[in-house]
Amino acid sequence: MMKITFYGQNSLYIETEGKKLLVDPFISPNEATKGIVDIDTLEVDYILVTHAHQDHVYDVEAIAKRTNAVIVSNAEIASYYADKGFETHPMNHGGSWNFDFGSLKYVIALHSSTFPDGKSGGLPGGFVLVSGGKTVYIAGDTSLTMDMKLIPMFFKLDLAILPIGDNFTMGLDEAVVAAEFVDCNKVLGCHYDTFGYIEIDHDKAKETFSQKGKELILLNIGESIDL
Repeated sequence: MMKITFYGQNSLYIETEGKKLLVDPFISPNEATKGIVDIDTLEVDYILVTHAHQDHVYDVEAIAKRTNAVIVSNAEIASYYADKGFETHPMNHGGSWNFDFGSLKYVIALHSSTFPDGKSGGLPGGFVLVSGGKTVYIAGDTSLTMDMKLIPMFFKLDLAILPIGDNFTMGLDEAVVAAEFVDCNKVLGCHYDTFGYIEIDHDKAKETFSQKGKELILLNIGESIDL
């Protein structure tokens, strides 16, 4: 079984095979997480980073320093943190690795990726996580891409985690097509409502997916789903 908890924006806490994974931690600056999520008490074994933007890496160092979590990302992001003394695991597009919680494949995302200090974060990406008998696509920040069609050639997804807020990423209409491309009828939305640019109408969003025979899950911060 896999438990996924939403911490706002693209921050996800995944408990699987006795390990705790944290994706793109942008928690402490997010006013919506106040009183709900405390980064000083989170138990974390791995931090998965899709790209280097501030709203995905803000809490990486604070959490990794306290927990000794392994930072998993592309080669440039891994090197950035390794140079600061953190334990990392570098990956790149098309590559897979078997970890003690299961396997990760680093897949293509179309976006930009620069650290807040101006250093390059390399090319952005997403992950396909296979663990606990479940397979989850974590798209990261991306537009719709034809490369998504490659994913169901190798994986049968139980859940696709897709950005839906528009402006910086896919909007609803493209996210529905993305779900079709990856052949997944169960979608967890992310990258919405955190800023004015990406506020959405929740009812409209769910109806947009429902009209295509797909379920869109919009979790409250701190709320979880079990796969």
